Order: sequence, then structure tokens, then C-alpha cells
Amino acid sequence: MQTYVKTKINDFNEIVNNRRSIKHYDPTVKISREEMSEIIAQATTAPSSINMQPWRFVVIDSEQGKQTLAPLASFNLDKVMSSSAVIAVFGDRQNIEYAEEIYGKAVELGYMPEEVKDMQLGMFKPLYENASDEAMKDIIMLDAGLVSMQLMLVARAHGYDTNPIGGYDKEQIAEAFGLDKARYLPVMLITIGKAANEGFPSYRLPVDTITEWK
Repeated sequence: MQTYVKTKINDFNEIVNNRRSIKHYDPTVKISREEMSEIIAQATTAPSSINMQPWRFVVIDSEQGKQTLAPLASFNLDKVMSSSAVIAVFGDRQNIEYAEEIYGKAVELGYMPEEVKDMQLGMFKPLYENASDEAMKDIIMLDAGLVSMQLMLVARAHGYDTNPIGGYDKEQIAEAFGLDKARYLPVMLITIGKAANEGFPSYRLPVDTITEWK
């Protein structure tokens, strides 16, 4: 496998307007784990409810990992197997367990005073700890959607292309990769790699059709 080297894209309009959902990748291209970690780190600057960052990622970049994923990938098998990696995005239903670390580090770094941390955690922790499964799922899906879109844009800025996938076996995927399915909610798969072609543009409804002004 070669390491794909491409100049990063700094033009935001080019990143957004020319993003495509890629179906075929160059299977010879490998993304280093160092660069993948950088992409994920940049993606996780996305906002989340009370900054709980409930997203969790499984990066499937080995042949063994892809073979584990293959029977779960349904009709998306070609893009999964040719990509440099597949990022399985999950939501952690027990994300509030990281509240002390997140807010404590914010105090340590001077982002907030201790009394603000104590006040906020005093309000939010009971709400999260007692949230229904449905309420927590709503929070997780919103937050994970934000980080997933940001991840795809960051990947493009690094010179790679992506495809978000919802068609896979959500009942089996957590356990297939050693996660507790009661805790980790599958959100989507994101394939990433060097596009084998430019992909196809798609029609978008005009602003006047989808927007009301009041």
C-alpha cells in the first residue's frame, strides 16, 4: 500500500460545493493512522449538547476489520472494501460519565471557573443520568450527525473523499467490533479514501422551496 500524499484544500467553497458521495475508491491508497487521528481530532471540534461529545469512532482500516464488516455492509460492500478505511460512528448512551473529565479539564485550562463547572454539572448531570433511552437517543443522533458532517468536510480538506452510509446491519455491528450494544448506538458508517472517480453532482432543491421567511 502506498501513502496518498495530496496538498490540503484551504478553499472552503471548494470543500463544500465540490464534495461528492464517492462509491469507488483507489484501493491501493492507505491513510496513516496519524493522519486519521488528526482528521478525527479536527472533526470533534463540532458542537455537542452541554459539550458531552457523545460520539465514539471505530476506524476499520485493516483487512481483518473489513472482513468482519463485509457481511454487515449489505449493498454497500464495494465502497466499503475499496476505501482506505471505514469509520463506524457510534453514540455513547452513558456519555455523562465523562462529565467530570470534560469540565474538570476546562477549569484546568482556564476555560471556565470552578464555580461555573459545579453549577453546570449540578444542573445537567441529573438530567442526563435520568434521561429516557428515547431522549438520550435524540441527543446522540443530533450530536453525532454534527460531528459526522464535520468529519467529511475535514477529510476533504485533507484531500480525501467520503460517503456516509446508513445501509448496514445496525443490530450486529457493535458486538461485531467488541462494543456493548446496550451502551453504544450505531449512527452511520463513513467510507474515506482517494476517489477513483470524481463522483456525480446531484440536484438540490432551491432555497425558496425549502425555506420560509417570517
